[in-house]
Amino acid sequence: MELTRLVAEALAEDVGDGDVTTEATVPADAQATATIVQKEPGVIFGLEAARETFRQLDPAVRFTPLVEEGVWRERGDVARIEGPARALLTGERTALNLLGRLSGVATAAATAARTVAGTGATVLDTRKTTPGMRMLEKAAVRAGGASNHRVGLFDAFLIKENHIAAAGGIARAVDAARAARPDLLLEVEVRNPQEIDEALAAGAPRLLLDNMTPEQLRAAVAQVAGRAELEASGGVTLETLREVAETGVDFVSLGALTHSARTLDLSMLLHT
Repeated sequence: MELTRLVAEALAEDVGDGDVTTEATVPADAQATATIVQKEPGVIFGLEAARETFRQLDPAVRFTPLVEEGVWRERGDVARIEGPARALLTGERTALNLLGRLSGVATAAATAARTVAGTGATVLDTRKTTPGMRMLEKAAVRAGGASNHRVGLFDAFLIKENHIAAAGGIARAVDAARAARPDLLLEVEVRNPQEIDEALAAGAPRLLLDNMTPEQLRAAVAQVAGRAELEASGGVTLETLREVAETGVDFVSLGALTHSARTLDLSMLLHT
């Protein structure tokens, strides 16, 4: 399972041969209770990653969530952890790193979803994820209220300009993709009105409008006139997201949901 592997690798990176400080200063039989606290507004996601961290260190640890994931909240207690004090102290940073990172992605997704509310556009993530954490980060995006684009290179066609050049044109690339895997979603990157016409003539069901200004996006929406789904991509930020969504496109992909998400500020307070 990805979560089990990820947590094991994160713990190995942090603990190494042992937590020398905790082992030297905390009695082996000491018990404690700790509380994870959210210190700023946002969406919590990743409680299972935190739970798994402490479970791997000591199965006797009891991890009790105090919040519902995927819900915007201002601040407050997130989870209570009870058990051997050594396990709580050794797992603190790894648990907070994972929970804070995933909550940060969920918070960015929630912010983006709120930003486009009422426009009819859906915010999508991209493949610009942390290596080894893609499935967890994409789950965090969903928890925050945005949606997932393709998972990887295997589950959808995205024919970009280099594919088109190598294939000998949009029509040839589309035909080859359909012949290879007619069951997969097919999307074609286009950069101008001529390429839009070529992609529509080839029967592409979705077009990726690459690095277009809002004016160009509105013109593309008018040109396509509902004959294909449209995705705006390239250079979109949370500050420009609303303007892009209001052009009439169906989707806006936002790499910042994952590659620039800020870790949510969390802490763990130990009560002996």
